[in-house]
Parts: sequence; C-alpha cells; structure tokens
Amino acid sequence: MVSVRLPDGSQRQFDAPVTVAAVAASIGAGLAKAALAGKVDGKLVDTSFLIDRDSDLAIVTDKDADGLEVIRHSTAHLLAYAVKSLFPEAQVTIGPVIDNGFYYDFSYKRPFTPEDLEAIEKKMAELAKKDEPVERKVIPRDDAVAYFKSIGEHYKAEIIASIPANEDVSLYSEGQFTDLCRGPHVPSTGKLKVFKLMKLAGAYWRGDSKNEMLQRIYGTAWTKKEDQEAYLHMLEEAEKRDHRKLGRQLDLFHFQDEAPGLIFWHPKGWTIWQQVEQYMRHVYQDNGYQEVKAPQILDRSLWEKSGHWDNYKDNMFTTDSENRAYALKPMNCPGHVQIFRSNMHSYRELPLRYGEFGQCHRNEPSGSLHGMMRVRGFTQDDGHIFCTEDQILDECVAFTALLQQVYRDFGFTEVIYKVATRPEKRVGSDELWDKAERALIESLKRSGCEYEITPGEGAFYGPKIEYTLKDAIGRPWQCGTMQVDFSMPVRLEAEYVADDNTRKVPVMLHRAILGSLERFIGMLIENHAGALPLWLAPVQVSILNISEGQSDYAKEIEQSLKKQGFRVQADLRNEKITYKIREHSVQKLPYIVVVGDKERDAKTVAVRARGNVDLGVMSLDDLVGRLHHEIATKA
Repeated sequence: MVSVRLPDGSQRQFDAPVTVAAVAASIGAGLAKAALAGKVDGKLVDTSFLIDRDSDLAIVTDKDADGLEVIRHSTAHLLAYAVKSLFPEAQVTIGPVIDNGFYYDFSYKRPFTPEDLEAIEKKMAELAKKDEPVERKVIPRDDAVAYFKSIGEHYKAEIIASIPANEDVSLYSEGQFTDLCRGPHVPSTGKLKVFKLMKLAGAYWRGDSKNEMLQRIYGTAWTKKEDQEAYLHMLEEAEKRDHRKLGRQLDLFHFQDEAPGLIFWHPKGWTIWQQVEQYMRHVYQDNGYQEVKAPQILDRSLWEKSGHWDNYKDNMFTTDSENRAYALKPMNCPGHVQIFRSNMHSYRELPLRYGEFGQCHRNEPSGSLHGMMRVRGFTQDDGHIFCTEDQILDECVAFTALLQQVYRDFGFTEVIYKVATRPEKRVGSDELWDKAERALIESLKRSGCEYEITPGEGAFYGPKIEYTLKDAIGRPWQCGTMQVDFSMPVRLEAEYVADDNTRKVPVMLHRAILGSLERFIGMLIENHAGALPLWLAPVQVSILNISEGQSDYAKEIEQSLKKQGFRVQADLRNEKITYKIREHSVQKLPYIVVVGDKERDAKTVAVRARGNVDLGVMSLDDLVGRLHHEIATKA
C-alpha cells in the first residue's frame, strides 16, 4: 500500500507503486492532461516517475513556476532535435535553462545563418505537433559513453566520461533524438507550443578559450502566447532604452578598447553623476553618516587579515612595488575598519556610521562586461555602521526605510526583498551566522516587507538583504544591500570600550543603497528612456531665439536662470526655429523656451515641455516657480 499526500492535505491510497501521471489521472482527466511533471517530497520529477513509498506529491502544471522551467528545459531538447533533423552532422553539447528561456551549443562545419534559425524554428514546430512521447531510460555510464560515441556525438561522450564510473546516467528520447539529461521533461513534445529562437552567438567548449568555438542558439519559451508577446515587447522596449545607445545619442559617456570595463564620462554624463552623488551626500548628512575616504591600494597583509585574499583574490587587481604586494580595493570595508580602529571609541559613540563614495576595481572577465551594468572600475555609495549586537535590529529597520525613500525619489516604487544566507565558502562560526541571519529576517518583518530566502548567496563574511528594484518595463535590478558581519571586525582587531569598561568587538553592518553609481545611472537612463526628470537632467532648459533680434533677450534669460542654479543652454544659431526645436527635442530635454519679438517685447517666454507639450506663453517668474516646484517634488 502506497499513501500519497496532496498539497490540500488529502490522501490517496494505492495498492502498488504508482506513477505521478496515474495519481493525476485518479484526481481527474483535466489534471492528467495538464500535468507536466510532479514534485515528490520536494523533488521535481517526470510524470513517469514511480512512487513506491508513502510520499508528498504536487502535480506540476503550466500554472506553476516549476512547470515553466520544465517547458523551457524540454524546449532546449526540442531545439537540439530539430538541429539534428536538419543538420545531421552537427554535434550537440549542452543546453541549459536560463532566465526567460534556454540555449543549446552545437559544433558544426559552418556558421549557422539567420535563415537557418528560421528553418530550425519551423522544424521545432513540426516536431512539437507530432506530440511524440518523451521517454526516460537509466543506463550505466560506460554504456552511455559507448552509445554516444557510436552515433558520432563525441562532445556528449566526453561529458558523460567525466561522470564517476560507478554512476548510472539518465537519457531522454523523443522520436529519433536521444540526449543525456537529469530531467525532468514534459511527457510529450505536444506540450511545447509557445517558443521562439532569438539569436546566434559564439561560446567556447567548456568555457575555455583554448577549446573550439561552438555555436550557441538562444531561445525563449512560455506557457501562454500572450506572455511571450509581452516578453518580446519588453525586449523591444529594452533595445530602445539601451543605456549604451542612449549614452552615444545624448553625448553622456563612451567606452573604448584601451580601457575595458571603464567609462569615459562626457560633460553631460558627469553632470548626471554629480547630481546623484550630491543627492546621496545629503542623505549621508541627514542620517547621521560621517563621510570618509580610504586609500585605493592596500598591502596584501591587510587583505589576508580581512579574508579577501583567500576568498576573493581572483577578482582583485594586484601589483608589486619595492618587494611588497598590493591590491586595488574591490570593496571599501577593510579601509573603514582602519579608520574606526585609529581611535578608541566608547559604546556611547555607537552606532558610528561611515559613508564613502569609494572607487573600487574588480577583475571581471572580459566576456561578462556589459556597458555600465558590469564594469571593472566603479564607485559605491558605500557605508559601514559599527554598532553593538543590541543595535543591529534598529539600524537595519531604519536603513530599509531610508532606502525606500531614496528609491522613490529616483522614480522606483517596487522593491523586492531577499535574504541571502551563508555560502559554503565563508568565515566565522555557525553560531554567529545564525545570529546575523535572524537579525536580517526580523528586521524585514518589523519593516512590514515580504521577503524570500536565497540559500547560499551571502557574502563570505556575512548574510545580506538584497534590495531589488523593478524598472518601468518590469525588469529587476539588484541594487542595495545590508550585510551583518561579526567576523571582519575580529579579524582586523576593531574594538570599543563597553559600559563595563572592558573592550569589545563591534558588529559591522555593510550597507549600500544605490550600489555601484555607474550601474545605477545606467539603470536610471534605461528606466526613463533617457528622458531624465528635471532634477537629474544634465540640461534642464534650452533657450531658442527665432531670429537675431532676440539674441540679447535669450542671453539675458540664460544668465538669469543660471544665477538661480538651473542648468541652461542658449542656442542662438542662425537656423530655422523648427529645426532647432526638433534637434533639442531629440536630446530629451525637460523644457525648451522659445523667444521671438512678441516674447522679447512683453518680457515673457513661450514654453514647451518634453514630449512636444505646448505650455503657452508665461512670465519668466512663472517658469522659475514651475521649475523650482518640479525639482523640489522630484516629479
């Protein structure tokens, strides 16, 4: 007798071992048809999986996140099936699920073309319509190696040969195609109805540049056509908003090969930077932070003490001078500990909050660099709070509230909260990690925030809250962090005088709101599609004259607005006014002021807001009042 307990608490009894599919059928024909996989005692399995002992079971359908994962995994196999059908000499390698889709790498004698991609997608649709069953078979490793060698799949044979000899492996077959995979997969290809191949790219075999360059085909798959259409629309919007493209169009910054992963800021782009930095500087000042500045290069011995040398060395730029080894700082925390311990502090001074716009460098792989979103040199709005254990909770709660306000000011209203717990490679005792994780979770509860746990994703020195924003087109961006660290102050010998006159080690809270300023500015540009709000715009107002007769009046307005702190430019060129308006509109300026003879004589201005909105004629004082209000409210 096998007892199967369902998510609603009900139980079903079976006289013999039973498959997931059979359990679904016993519940109803509709569920049996919709079943994509099952979750047996928390493990995702095929519908053909045999339940031979009392178990908990959830039937997975396309309404579940796990169902979408299975669909994408199975669609990757369908892609390989189609490629082998059209190009029998192609060899298959690996094909995992990724965010929003999947890819599969192939070795083939010539590059695939866009026309090939169309043909492959068409073949995938044909194979899916056949609704062929997907069947799983488990065989010894050596038998699997022999099988794939016999059909000329040498890459697949190499993968299997790296598995321990005493292990069995699972193979999945659909029609004429068989692949190595742990699974699970959909019960038949007919379940795969909504997919699209996206692009071609190159990828080295096993990620090693010494190996052959393979051809990678990317695709996306969904449970509903409307979900895929929404995703494709989002990609179109993302393409329009790409900060790299807008950076060139709006003359904000550029990149070049001589400085990989580093940014050349142009005057307009640096103006945005300064607005963001000055805003954050006021946040520091208004919330009890003391701004500090630590060196960018520190001796290896300090990085060894902090734990970075053993746990982070591969990501650090190192150098030697006069027989001493140094590293460019990848983060600011060890420097802030040195500032803290340079004087003896009393418990009465805690919490002591340091903030720094700290320039850091990390040796990111060249293939991972992505505009401003992934760079090698960046500046953090970094802060460290030295406090007692009793103060952790209050500091974390206050930080979350502060961070929420900052994000609102920048135009982000949706925040996702995650608690990243201890990684396998870490420093400090389990007892300290328990305390730190409990404090972070309790702080989010007190802040009224729903959260999820991401096991093993914490830093090597402590767990963290990750604050993720959603932008105007729904994309998530992980930005802020709050980390509780019991270990680094011990390792770097930080102490304070407690109320009993003994010396104790403070707790160190690592916190950032924006994270990397470069990345955050890239996010801002994409979120606003380059049309930054007035308070951030590098040029807030352009003043255009219709003819030479209004040049002096335009200059007068320019000087008046500049004296009041606005970022203004006057365009006095001898060009048609329609041409000048169009040119400045393309620059996504918040306001364009036009002056002709009537405006000059009446001491007024004709005002256009972004988006070609005609606000009519108004006095300069009225315009100034409008600008001040918009900046103050960060509208």
